[in-house]
Amino acid sequence: MNEFALKYGCNPNQKPARIFMANGSGLPLEVLNGRPGYINFMDALNSWQLVRELKEALGLPAAASFKHVSPAGAAVGLPLPDVLKKIYFVEDKELTPLACAYARARGADRMSSFGDWIALSDTCDVATAKLIAAEVSDGVIAPGYEPDAFEILCKKKKGAYNVIKIDPDYVPEKLEHKQVFGITFEQGRNDVKIDENLISNIVTKDKSMPESAKRDLILSLITLKYTQSNSVCYVKDGQAIGVGAGQQSRVHCTRLAGDKADNWSLRQHPKVLSLPFKEGLGRADRDNAIDVYISRTPEDVTGEGLWQRVFKERPEPFTEAEKRAWLDKVTDVSLGSDAFFPFGDNVERAYKSGVKYIAQAGGSVRDDLVIETCDRLGMVMAFTGLRLFHH
Repeated sequence: MNEFALKYGCNPNQKPARIFMANGSGLPLEVLNGRPGYINFMDALNSWQLVRELKEALGLPAAASFKHVSPAGAAVGLPLPDVLKKIYFVEDKELTPLACAYARARGADRMSSFGDWIALSDTCDVATAKLIAAEVSDGVIAPGYEPDAFEILCKKKKGAYNVIKIDPDYVPEKLEHKQVFGITFEQGRNDVKIDENLISNIVTKDKSMPESAKRDLILSLITLKYTQSNSVCYVKDGQAIGVGAGQQSRVHCTRLAGDKADNWSLRQHPKVLSLPFKEGLGRADRDNAIDVYISRTPEDVTGEGLWQRVFKERPEPFTEAEKRAWLDKVTDVSLGSDAFFPFGDNVERAYKSGVKYIAQAGGSVRDDLVIETCDRLGMVMAFTGLRLFHH
């Protein structure tokens, strides 16, 4: 099959729509179930490239959660500590390495991942399929599916869940094309390899970088390679915890991603873990309530309305002082940027979210001031010399 007809393009008024191979060869994928749309395929093909590169670079199963052609989460299959099992709702689940990767990718920013597209680097096993079955998502792409796992996935959305199998050996042509306003653009594919060599040029006074930080910076940079620019990615313990995408200002991107990273950290606070939710409350309603509890003032959260709908009793206020005290204990977060930091304000904001290690392109006229900011705050920064814009 070298063509697949779509219901419509980005929007229902954009017809006709299809995906096809311009060179006449067969498509390197197979739709096993459902009828994916234009945006589904955009998410699927970008997310597959991300997890494939993570697996190649780090040697661990990888997963990604995509929304609107940018990752909400990406991770490798490291074991989950008990607190993450709880906030990801997998305390009583079987967790294979691939399932751990998916739980991390889906759980980092649950608000953004609602209704996501999933990519898996390895054959989908039953444990991972069961986790996917419990979440709201549009579909999944993987190099294969265990028979029982495929059966589980096909029951989602009353049998209409989108399941795509990708040829893991497919290599695209070196040149890629797209049209804008009837004009064809051509460029070489961004096939640059991201590995430890890219973060070897450490420019700060502190040049210590443990293997865990190298892993996390590589994960961050590969994630940025498939994130709409401007983009910044915070990573800790093998998973993205805050992705900021598509911002015109880099510092706004750093703030957005940092706020998401803070939310991930604050969800592990004892007050959040012990919130008295009503029995039978859906995961989406619980996620929304947690987000409100963390992001708003105590008066907003404990007022009449929200607590009566979702909590069995009025929760204790979560004060700004308590939040700041908790965040001040967060350490060893890694951060990647898809281009240089033009000012030290990006570093200042990252530091507030526990960032210790940074990888950025370098090349700003203010590189010296950015380095000075890192030195003052005791951070380690590498210049990659590589821009990773993605549009």
